[in-house]
Amino acid sequence: MSTVQEIEAAIQVLPRDEFSKLWQWWDHYREAAWDRQIEADLAAGKLLAEAVRDFEAGRCKPLP
Repeated sequence: MSTVQEIEAAIQVLPRDEFSKLWQWWDHYREAAWDRQIEADLAAGKLLAEAVRDFEAGRCKPLP
């Protein structure tokens, strides 16, 4: 059995309160990972380059 399969099996038998705690932890973990990725992309200039491509391709609208 793989680690993922073991985790899936363990989650399926969690009591409701433990599952809720896991869900809250996962949300926080996922959000923190997203924040780290955005910060890394900003530092590497990826978001600016993407914004410029979108602007040049006409995929932007003026703000009201």
